[in-house]
Amino acid sequence: MLLSLPRSGSTLVQRVLGAYEEVATASEPWLLLPLLLPLRDDVPAPGGWQPRIHEALSDFSRTLPDGVGSYERSVGDAARSIYAEAADGAPFYLDKTPPYFLVIDEIARTLPEARIVVLWRNPLAVLSSVVETFCGGRWRPQDYPTSLFGGLTRLVDGVRRHGERIHAVRYEDLIDGSEEEWRRLAEFIGLEFDPTAPARFPQVELDGAMGDPVGTKAYSRLEQGPTEKWGETISNPVRRLWAQRYLDWIGAERLEVMGYDHAELSAELAGAEMSLARAAGDAGDAIGSIARDALKAKLSRNNAPVSAWTELLRGRPTGAPA
Repeated sequence: MLLSLPRSGSTLVQRVLGAYEEVATASEPWLLLPLLLPLRDDVPAPGGWQPRIHEALSDFSRTLPDGVGSYERSVGDAARSIYAEAADGAPFYLDKTPPYFLVIDEIARTLPEARIVVLWRNPLAVLSSVVETFCGGRWRPQDYPTSLFGGLTRLVDGVRRHGERIHAVRYEDLIDGSEEEWRRLAEFIGLEFDPTAPARFPQVELDGAMGDPVGTKAYSRLEQGPTEKWGETISNPVRRLWAQRYLDWIGAERLEVMGYDHAELSAELAGAEMSLARAAGDAGDAIGSIARDALKAKLSRNNAPVSAWTELLRGRPTGAPA
């Protein structure tokens, strides 16, 4: 099981692992999400069904011998059967589905034997890639609060709770040119390390329409370049202020769990080359977004989506938990 925030390099890692003959995989199955997400009552609902499904499933689970535990075991049995068929004889099946950060605790209970890998990436790089890939270059990262805020919190908390079952690794360490992190990752999964796998990942084709629409085509070898491109996007004072508030919201303690240092990232951000290009447009987008956010808060009912602006503007002290 490979979990990460979106735009963290998980497709590259999936393809490297998919270069092993023992590993079968496909592009983002999302298999467990509809089965486990209804167990939670704290997930922003896209419509009116999710709260009702949660209510109905909770009510039904109370009729089972072991309550929710019975349901989770049955889901685990079904998942193992489906993964086995998809693996087609391979001893390992790799499910890489970024939104699984929403149900990391449920996955840990449902599949207690699963090897869980959590992939981290410099949050400034994630922020930049979200803007370039999902927002077309416009500075509107606040449109993705579940990924950038709720998802990060869930992953950090999941690593804290299930650390003995999780192998956490930084994207930057995997592409630094050394073999050590790939070797450790292979050993954690139960594979005999193949030093040629990181070079053979471009040959791995992933079935399915989901997955990374950019990196799969853009990168044909492991290189440090993608880790350094965030400065080209976070390139004016408006973006720098947003990014610094985001680092402060994450805080030193959560960044430490992720393998990063708050002071170092802040210093890198402060030292990045700046210009006034697009600053006026970014400021206009921000003002419009804040206004829409306020309107949604007035009109929304229960289970309203997490607000990125609320998180940023309330000024959480560095290191404070969410």
